[in-house]
Amino acid sequence: MRSEKIKHLATALTMVLSVLPVGVTDEGMWLFNNPPIKLLKEKYGFEPTDDWLLHLQQSSVRFNSGGSGSFVSEDGLVMSNHHVGSDALQKMSDEKHNYLREGFYARSLEEEKPCYDLELNVLISIEDVTERVNSAVPQSASPEEAFAARRRIIAQIEKESYEKTGLRSDVITLYQGGAYHLYRFKRYTDVRLVFAPEQQIAFFGGDPDNFEYPRYCLDICFFRVYENGKPAKITHWLKWNQIGVSDNELVFVSGHPGNTDRLLTVPELEYLRDNAFPYTLERLNRLEVLLNSWGQRTPENARRAMEDLFGVQNSRKARRGGLDGLLDPQFFVKKQQQDQQLQNEVAKRTELKDCADAWEKIAQAQKIIEKHSLEYRLLEGANGFNSELFRIARTLLRSTTESQKPDGERLREYRDSAKPSLELRLFSAMPIYEDYDELKLADSLRFLVAKLGWSNPLTQKILDGKSPVERASELVRNTKVKDINFRKTLYKQGITEVDAAKDPMIEFARLIDEPSREVRKIIETQDEIKQQAHAKIARARFLIESANTYPDATFTLRLAFGQVKGYTENGKQIPFQTTYRGLYERAAQMEYKPPFNLPERWIKSKSKLNLDAPLDFVSTADIIGGNSGSPVVNRNCELVGIIFDGNIQSLVLDFYYTETQARALAVSSRGILEALKKVYKADKLVKELVGKKG
Repeated sequence: MRSEKIKHLATALTMVLSVLPVGVTDEGMWLFNNPPIKLLKEKYGFEPTDDWLLHLQQSSVRFNSGGSGSFVSEDGLVMSNHHVGSDALQKMSDEKHNYLREGFYARSLEEEKPCYDLELNVLISIEDVTERVNSAVPQSASPEEAFAARRRIIAQIEKESYEKTGLRSDVITLYQGGAYHLYRFKRYTDVRLVFAPEQQIAFFGGDPDNFEYPRYCLDICFFRVYENGKPAKITHWLKWNQIGVSDNELVFVSGHPGNTDRLLTVPELEYLRDNAFPYTLERLNRLEVLLNSWGQRTPENARRAMEDLFGVQNSRKARRGGLDGLLDPQFFVKKQQQDQQLQNEVAKRTELKDCADAWEKIAQAQKIIEKHSLEYRLLEGANGFNSELFRIARTLLRSTTESQKPDGERLREYRDSAKPSLELRLFSAMPIYEDYDELKLADSLRFLVAKLGWSNPLTQKILDGKSPVERASELVRNTKVKDINFRKTLYKQGITEVDAAKDPMIEFARLIDEPSREVRKIIETQDEIKQQAHAKIARARFLIESANTYPDATFTLRLAFGQVKGYTENGKQIPFQTTYRGLYERAAQMEYKPPFNLPERWIKSKSKLNLDAPLDFVSTADIIGGNSGSPVVNRNCELVGIIFDGNIQSLVLDFYYTETQARALAVSSRGILEALKKVYKADKLVKELVGKKG
């Protein structure tokens, strides 16, 4: 079955040779300040108004832990995926109650459970600051000087905005450097759990069915945001459509796609194919074996590793699909043709002569990045130090060091505008398990040794004459950074107190801080060269192809659209939606064996359910990782579903869009109500969703 799926993936990728121009298909992760009005009107006869767009924008929510969501009531109720909320569920679980496995329902406000360090963001406004950013960078500046100048002006813009508005303010790089927009977000940090189903029904079919379709998942989770100790009063929230979707219906997805690489040049894509993706897959495969074997030793081990294991397996499968796309030679033939065609057009125009060398500059910068990429990932990316306690220690060390510098000269994550989010995570009371942290750190040190080599001077310095297991044990068991009060004291009193503490984990972070910063500087300098070159390419593309295009995804709010539509696979028509009847049939087909078993309450509730009620559906909307939890709405801006996945044919969407078989998967609004009413008896929650008081 798997080999057949990979064959279909390759077939789908070959379709890139006949991909139609943007606008003919349902392609696009569009900016809310540059929506595809003309395309929607021409293809679907629908023209969203400014009020429609604003309402959807401010009803949409970003989970800083990774993922999307939406407000679904005026009292701060937020819906997202179970797998988006699983980080919060894992942190609040213990041996007494496993919120991931057993689920949860708060029947009153008093029973709603506070989440550790969960931050939700709502996009309030967007301002184009491209001219201000670019004008602050002297044209004669070296790449190092240009990077420093750009860093200063971005920090200044963010700080001014934060001090003026009190809103989280992030300057977002678009078109790989072709534009800079200031995004202002309202932050919510008092977030409480309202409802979560059992993981077994949220992720029914587990890893074998992940990225497959048909699917039968109730991948939902409800939270509530509070302000001043009370449920927040929300102006923009999505009304619940109780009917669901129909075949060929136009729908919209408003969410936060994480990252795409559709505008990259050939050398950058070759780097992903030959270097980045193989490295990442090697690391993920290693982690999967580690977590699986450790989790099988005891039920408590399995509980502690559950969320990490899910993330590793999900990422491994996604990267495998992406790599399969990159390995198709016809994709590169088409991409080379596109790049060459644009370069030929640039050569014909005297007003674009300064853009002619952009591709070569990117290629040369990419070679330098590749040369230093391993060291960067292991040190600055902390792939060699997979430990929550190391993360805390590095944050303490760097925050006190960076605070001595002017705001515009600090590492991006330590600017004043980023401080509230940094402190929320740094002072989290989430549980840290020493044995689990030690396990991960020891294995990542082994990985570092394997990659850098035993005789490498840096390796020997890091291990300090000990084995990876001994070094990890020494660091984890003797550090005090697990104590929140200790963290707060060091953070408040600054660099002197941090230096005097002589904490082993902080000193370990200090040990690799200089080489880590050095390689980061190299990568940032080359990225600056690439950004400047991409800015020239973007200018050329805007002039030649018009500005009616969308940038690559940046984990910021985007609008996608498409039709509810099935597809053909192996000569068989795959339906646009699945039902509860199909859920029980799939479980019976697999003899109710994990991961196709059903929670006990679902077995008992079968006779109460309308088995023909829809559960999941698919559409041609353009999504990617980060869109998980995104609301799906109809023309009336009513919620009809929630994105939770893509099928295996969608895994090439990192690099190009196709709607032949690639589909976005969503849970049906009608199916959600069916389960809440008849399986969970969550009458109070249902009333809130459908707008009934009392």
